[in-house]
Amino acid sequence: MKELDVLLSRYLEHDYPRATIQEREAFARLLDLQDPELFGYLLGGVPAPDDALCHVIARIRHDP
Repeated sequence: MKELDVLLSRYLEHDYPRATIQEREAFARLLDLQDPELFGYLLGGVPAPDDALCHVIARIRHDP
């Protein structure tokens, strides 16, 4: 999905280089998800199952 590609690419460019190890691990877990599940977390308002994912998702959503 193009929307997901844009969000994830923007995070990789702006936030990933200075992300903590925990954030990088959570981001890697996000990348392992199927598109419908990832879409739900990033764009559909579905709550993520743990705090680490919630933190990275919030950074992805609010990146300027």
